[in-house]
Amino acid sequence: MTTDRAGSCRPLSTDPEAHPAPTAPPQPPAGPSLPADTAVPAVTGMPSGSATGPAAGPTTAPAYRTTAPHAGGPTGARTDVAVVGAGILGVLVAREVLARDPAATVTVLDRDMIGSGATRRSAGLHFPRGANDAVRALAAESERFYADLHTARPDLPIHPVDMTVLAPESAEEALREAYLPEAKLRWTAELPPCVPVLPKDFGAWEGDGCQHADVHALTQFLAAELRPAVSFREGVAVETAAAGPGGTRLTLTGGATLDAGHVVIAPGPWTGEPAWRELVAPLGTRIKKVVALHVDTAPAPGDRAVVLHEEDAFLLPVHHRGHWLLSYTCREWDVDPATVDPAVTAGHLREGRALLTRYAPALAAHCRSGRVFCDAYGPDGTPLATALDPYGRLVFAGAAGGSGYRLAPALAARAVDLIPSLPSPRKATT
Repeated sequence: MTTDRAGSCRPLSTDPEAHPAPTAPPQPPAGPSLPADTAVPAVTGMPSGSATGPAAGPTTAPAYRTTAPHAGGPTGARTDVAVVGAGILGVLVAREVLARDPAATVTVLDRDMIGSGATRRSAGLHFPRGANDAVRALAAESERFYADLHTARPDLPIHPVDMTVLAPESAEEALREAYLPEAKLRWTAELPPCVPVLPKDFGAWEGDGCQHADVHALTQFLAAELRPAVSFREGVAVETAAAGPGGTRLTLTGGATLDAGHVVIAPGPWTGEPAWRELVAPLGTRIKKVVALHVDTAPAPGDRAVVLHEEDAFLLPVHHRGHWLLSYTCREWDVDPATVDPAVTAGHLREGRALLTRYAPALAAHCRSGRVFCDAYGPDGTPLATALDPYGRLVFAGAAGGSGYRLAPALAARAVDLIPSLPSPRKATT
C-alpha cells in the first residue's frame, strides 16, 4: 500500500519528528492480564496517567490487538481500538490508527449521527497561529496535513482563502510570536473591501496558510472512505467504560458490550457524560458557549478572511453558502451541551453588530442570524491527549477550545501515540 496520510485510508507519511512516539511510561503494579471473556473491573475517578500493559514480544499479538477475529465487523463484540465520538476528531483518530496499522480493527461509536455535534456547527476556519508553543506545534502539523489532503483530494470541501489580520500597530511583536513562520505575515496598506478604514493606530497584515472547510461534509467524506475498514455505530451511546491491564469493556445502548484493546474518547463538549465523567473531571476541562453569526450578504469572489486579533474574532466569506460568517468570543462558561439553545439571542446579535460597526459597518445591518453551540476548553487553553486510567487503556482527546477542526489532525496523532505497540509514523513509511 502507498504511505501518505493525505491519501484514502492509507498508511501514514509525514515528518516523523512532528509527533514522535512518547517515551515509555512506568508500568502499573503487576497483575494478571484479563482473559478476553473476563469482565473488566470498573475504573472510576482514577487520576490521569499513561501506564501501559505488557509490551508485545516477537510471537505475541501487539498490546493494542484483540484476539478475536472480525473485531470491527458486524458483531462488534471485540475490536482493537474503539473510538467514542464521530466528529472530525474521532474520525481522524480512526484514520490515524489505520494509517499506522491497516490490519487493526477499529470501531467508532456515536450516540448521534457522524459529525452531528460541534462538528456540524463548526465555522471550519484554519489559520496558522497558536496562543502558546503547544498549540502552535499542533497548528503547524495540522496545516501540513490539510495541505497534503487538499493536494491529494481537491474534490474535498476544503477551500483556501486569503487572510488579513487587523491589530494595533503596537501588537506586531505579539502577532509575529503567535503566527507560524508558514504564515509569512507581512505588513500591507491594502485593506479588505469590507473594511473601509482602520481604527486609530491600527495596522493590517497579510498572511498565508488560511483555509476553511465545510467540516460536516468533510467528516462525512472521510468516514465514507473509512467504512470498508471501520465499523461505524451511529445512534449507539456508551453507558459505562471500564479498564484493566488486559483491555477495556464498554457497555452500550441496550446492554450490549464491546471489548477493546484501547478506547479513545473524543467527546467534544460532552465531557460530563456518566460513562467517563469521573475519569475526565481531574483534567479540569470547562465547557464554553461558541457563537458564530451569519451576515446575510453574499461575499464577492476574492474576498478575504479578516482576523480581528484584539477581539479574538474573525470574518469569513463562506462562498458555498452565500454569506459571511462572524465568529467572536462569547464569555458564557459552564454550559451543558444537552441544554444549549441553538438559537442566537438579541445579546449575541448586539455584540456581533458592535464588532461589525467598528470594522465593517456596511455588514452590520445584515447580521440577523447564526449558530450557537459549545466546546470543551483545557485549563490553560491547550488541547488534551492523555490517558485516563493507570493502564493507559482509556485515552481522552479533545478540549480543543473551539479549534477542533483546525487542530484535529495533530490532536488525533497525539492520541494515537498513546496506544502502545502501534507502529510509529516512521515505521509506517518504511
